[in-house]
Amino acid sequence: MTQVKAYGTSSPSEPLEQITINRRAVQAHDVEFEILYCGICHSDLHQIKGDFGPFPPPIVPGHEIVGRVTAVGDHVKNFKVGDLAGVGCIVDSCDHCEYCNEGIEQFCDEGVTFSFNSPDKVSGGHTFGGFSKTYVCNERYVLKMPTFKNLAAAAPLLCAGITVYSPLKHWQAGPGKKVGVLGIGGLGHLAIKIAKAMGAEVTVFTTSPSKVEDAKRLGADYAVLSNDSEEMNKYSRKLHFIIDTVSAKHDVNAYLNLLRHDGSVVLVGLPPEPLEIGAFNVVMGRRSFAGSNIGGIAETQEMLDFCFKHNITAESEIINIQDVNTAFERLEKGDVKYRFVIDMASLKN
Repeated sequence: MTQVKAYGTSSPSEPLEQITINRRAVQAHDVEFEILYCGICHSDLHQIKGDFGPFPPPIVPGHEIVGRVTAVGDHVKNFKVGDLAGVGCIVDSCDHCEYCNEGIEQFCDEGVTFSFNSPDKVSGGHTFGGFSKTYVCNERYVLKMPTFKNLAAAAPLLCAGITVYSPLKHWQAGPGKKVGVLGIGGLGHLAIKIAKAMGAEVTVFTTSPSKVEDAKRLGADYAVLSNDSEEMNKYSRKLHFIIDTVSAKHDVNAYLNLLRHDGSVVLVGLPPEPLEIGAFNVVMGRRSFAGSNIGGIAETQEMLDFCFKHNITAESEIINIQDVNTAFERLEKGDVKYRFVIDMASLKN
């Protein structure tokens, strides 16, 4: 075990503070890296508030982790000291079920080990996330980070990027396809960039007038205020696919009615309450309401390479770790365009 500085909390009612955690020793197939940057995701906020269940203290959040390799195990083949590396949501799975064999580890039959707040099968404790000086992970779950010009802004791709890339690819966004993006936040703004890079025509739906122009700056072909019924009606039966990034209760039926036949609304946000679906809104036109959850390791690597090729990174506000509690407060209020990223050099030894 190695003692490492980190930021975490022991209670949902307590702020994050600097603590010391134990990282496992580097095993034969492990990669250890110094963390350079870590993005802040809304699910980090849910975890530290105890919204997702058990709270084994302390929790050290962070699953959009970028760093530089400092040590490798004896059997590591794909990384060497000095390489850039990334870790996203998944750091272990059973590695033998049909889903793991198909490269969709996120659906592992035995359940995945997440980057933080999951039982760690190797150490016997639980995993600690990227709000820390170093990370240790089996190389199977470590990504090769391309040399993005703005490496900090690439960190959110490891969760937000793959969360939208995977469904856009699965539902075949591309030339000739009209894609809708519902919501412009950490997920939605990357969905705009990636869908456009795939060759789709992109229409954004937002409740915020200020984000109409921003959607076009980000590359959207059209932007619509979703509370303007006249504008919404113009898109009736026009879209092939809508990616829904909203994490609050909303009326999905209004968007199902914008689909062509065989179209799909795909939810990637996590509303806390159930969403009601009108039967006729899916029966008429053979429409679908579906969902998607991150992506496998191979697809995440594919996404990173795609974003590097197309110069896609997140619109980011870089902060010091000492400002993380304020950042979470702002995130809860929606006061960020569009992702916070922590410069981990601010965490002193």
